[in-house]
Amino acid sequence: MTPLKRFYNLLKLDKKDIYQIVFYAAFSGLISMSLPLGIQAIVNFIQGGQISVSWIVLIIIVTLGVALVGILTLMQLRITENLQQKIFIRSSFEFAHRLPKLTFDSLYDKYPPEVANRFFDTLTIQKGTSKLLLDFTTAILQVGLGLVLLSLYHSFFIIFGVLLLILLYIIFKFSFQDGLNTSLKESTFKYKVAYWLQEIARNKSSFSRRNNFEYALDKNDKLVNNYISFREKHFNVIKRQFSQLIAYKVFITAGLLSVGGFLVLNQQMNIGQFVAAEIIILLIINSVEKLILGFETLYDVLTAVEKIGVVTDLEIEKSTKNTNIDCVETDYTLETEDMTYRYPDNDKDIIKKVNIKINQGEKVFITGANNSGKTTLVRLLSGFLSPSSGVLYINDNIVKRSEGECYKSHIGVVMQEDTPFEGTLLENITFNNPNINGEDVKWALNAVGLTTATKRLPMGLDTPVNADGRQLTRSIIQKIMIARAIVKRPKILFLEEPTISMDPQSAKKIIDFLISPENKWTIVISSVDEYWKKACKRQIEMENGQVINDININGNA
Repeated sequence: MTPLKRFYNLLKLDKKDIYQIVFYAAFSGLISMSLPLGIQAIVNFIQGGQISVSWIVLIIIVTLGVALVGILTLMQLRITENLQQKIFIRSSFEFAHRLPKLTFDSLYDKYPPEVANRFFDTLTIQKGTSKLLLDFTTAILQVGLGLVLLSLYHSFFIIFGVLLLILLYIIFKFSFQDGLNTSLKESTFKYKVAYWLQEIARNKSSFSRRNNFEYALDKNDKLVNNYISFREKHFNVIKRQFSQLIAYKVFITAGLLSVGGFLVLNQQMNIGQFVAAEIIILLIINSVEKLILGFETLYDVLTAVEKIGVVTDLEIEKSTKNTNIDCVETDYTLETEDMTYRYPDNDKDIIKKVNIKINQGEKVFITGANNSGKTTLVRLLSGFLSPSSGVLYINDNIVKRSEGECYKSHIGVVMQEDTPFEGTLLENITFNNPNINGEDVKWALNAVGLTTATKRLPMGLDTPVNADGRQLTRSIIQKIMIARAIVKRPKILFLEEPTISMDPQSAKKIIDFLISPENKWTIVISSVDEYWKKACKRQIEMENGQVINDININGNA
């Protein structure tokens, strides 16, 4: 989809507001064009050397026209302000809705915070759209009405209009695409600079060392040079467009003054008509100048729309509220049939035709060397990833994608990259879920050994937690993640190295609780911790993406 098409679709959502703005602009343009006619009549009265009631009435009408144009502009500002607010609201909810539902494949080669940063282009769309609707609509209507009005004075002015339209066509035809392309390139490197600055801030301790500091500055210098290069190319397009306008203004001004004077001397126009025509011409030229300068705003808006479009084009998980998985099931059985998975940038399968079955209540330990596929298998079973081929069955129902909402509501997941978000400790555990009560929270905190630590906090569960839990130890963060996973008492727990940062004693207590027979949930755990291996009753060993051993503790394979 082209940027212009995206922008059109954006405006189409508020077409009633757009129509109002155009209507007010047209009315304002008509009044503005009537002012030269009023001035022409006033000049004619002055030439007559008499003060009359008509002269005074004309002055009052012209003055009221100026005031009315101002009022109409104010009304347009009110509409565009409402439009800006709606654009911001829609964009924020679009991002909030999409970001959690983006598929793994769509984000595979992207850094999620950098993707979220595209939201800031909404501000450009807000301001730019408002300016375009106010300036462009008024300018275009003034040019059109002005050319019609000029043609009534003398047929010569039709030539002026034709030359003007040719100029606008040339500018749009031969430089618009260059302007848009250079604007998109400029924006690309703008984001690369911002992303690199994020990386410097995120790895502050590493880049504070002398040699690393120099590397950070050198890379920033290269990125900035690329940005400046495309910024300069974009400016050259704008400069070329404006230069064409300047040449046209000089030529037209000299020509119209000469021809207008000639027409007056030959009594084909009177002084009043000449003055009015020149005022109209100045209004038209100023409107054209607004259009040319407005191209810069148009480029910015189209670029911003395209950048946000990159995010909205990313694939999201489809909603399946009418999933074929029965939501009232008390037990879940997982089974795979020739399940295979390949990462988007890989030419080899990381999981190769895996066939396993996990019944409710089993405690399954998945082991294997690095890159054996154990973590990928856990993520496939949890629904975080979707098989490239083969089938995942949940209670004998085929799940081809990770959109089973009911299934997700009955599982708890701890992934290695999970961190707290900015909010209170309670919000990080419960997400303000109304179905989770205080007893559930106390139970989860006791299970992971956070009760005492929470009581010592000045604000208890209402203690604010920074993004990524920067004020917390990694051990505490892992305990919060486990509490989050178990607080709803799920049917299945999918865990990736959930206790790797804890001391052995704390880890042993949490493992004993999770594995305890009183907890009927299924556990699928990927870890290098030997205590997990001893605690689980079933072990699945992975090698090169295949299951090479599937052993129960009683020796049955």
